[in-house]
Amino acid sequence: MAFFTRGSLFHLLLLLFVPLTCLSQSDNSNSINATKPSSNDTSLRGVKGCGRELDPIYRYLCDRRAAWGIVLETLASAGFLFSIGLLLGLLLWSLWICISSRNQRSSIGGTVASMTMFLLATAGIFAITFSFIIRLTPQTCPTRLFLFSVLFSLAFACLLTRCLALLGFAAARGWGEPALTLGLFMVQVIISTEWLILVLVRDRNPCEYSQKEFVMLQIYVLCILAIALILSLRLLCRSCFTYSYSYTGAARQQSRAQATLLFLTLLLSACVWVVWITMLVRGNPKLDRQPQWDDPVLSIALVSNGWVLLMGYGLSQIAFFCQGEAKSKDIPLSFAGWTSPSADIPGLASPKEGRENGSFENDGRRTNQSLRSPYESGFSVTEIDPEKDYTIPRPQTTNFLEPYDEY
Repeated sequence: MAFFTRGSLFHLLLLLFVPLTCLSQSDNSNSINATKPSSNDTSLRGVKGCGRELDPIYRYLCDRRAAWGIVLETLASAGFLFSIGLLLGLLLWSLWICISSRNQRSSIGGTVASMTMFLLATAGIFAITFSFIIRLTPQTCPTRLFLFSVLFSLAFACLLTRCLALLGFAAARGWGEPALTLGLFMVQVIISTEWLILVLVRDRNPCEYSQKEFVMLQIYVLCILAIALILSLRLLCRSCFTYSYSYTGAARQQSRAQATLLFLTLLLSACVWVVWITMLVRGNPKLDRQPQWDDPVLSIALVSNGWVLLMGYGLSQIAFFCQGEAKSKDIPLSFAGWTSPSADIPGLASPKEGRENGSFENDGRRTNQSLRSPYESGFSVTEIDPEKDYTIPRPQTTNFLEPYDEY
């Protein structure tokens, strides 16, 4: 696992620095051409790939010399379309399940609602990447500040409540899972709204904030991510080192695979957040690239974390859900036309009323004691007190997924 973490960090740093190097080269060429009268402040005549009448704030969407914008918008568009496709497929599949099992009670509503919120959050993460590729303006500033933290809080809250549901917490059963997700999500909505009102409205600043203030706005999101990572690690350890007699081999392997994918998704997300926060707060100022590399760092963080969430949890969770529902749709048993094996034997197919058992003749006692079997019970049926409880006590547990792990 340590090797995997070092390898993932290396690939994340490589993903960050390759586009940033291209950006630095384009910035150097722009600084050389800035002394010329024909600057790019009013037109894009010197930018390859962009039209002359295009607004300069959209430059990185088409500038071929700054290839990071074109690459990231392509990946963000593909991720957005993939997320919407998975969402539509999930809704159609769940609708078909509900129609085909309309005579039975369906309990997939809470799971479908939670997965729908997760896919919407993932699609939104890919969508707001364009607000960071476009230059910072008074119009894109509220979108950046509000949606960045809100969408990530919704995605990580879905992962957190899913870990609680798999661990067997009562508050995350059924419809409690999406309800708990919405509760965690609304906390960040309130925080972001208050921050926008206090900073942008009260102080009348169009878009003046430091990078440290932007990171401070994500503290609640980091707390959700840390708690979800700890719970996923506990779930992974329990699925790997705890044996349950209630699970078959296939169900145990699926539970272990689901716990592993949850942990890896949260671990890679934590690595992405550590890298972009370090680059934004410490790396860019030390490299003297503070204004130029801030937007590329955040854009790369959005795209990379969006694909981690989509491939690590979204796609795999939908596959597990559809596979489980397909296996659960067994054909009900029909006993119509069944006969007893002895129905064809004369004299044995007659209906019986229970009086043929000599042990219960004359209220459980035989009249002829010589014919009494030594194995018969010595008490009569009338000696049983109907007011007493003769039931056998059973063990009780709240862990409905693996009920025998505590014994």
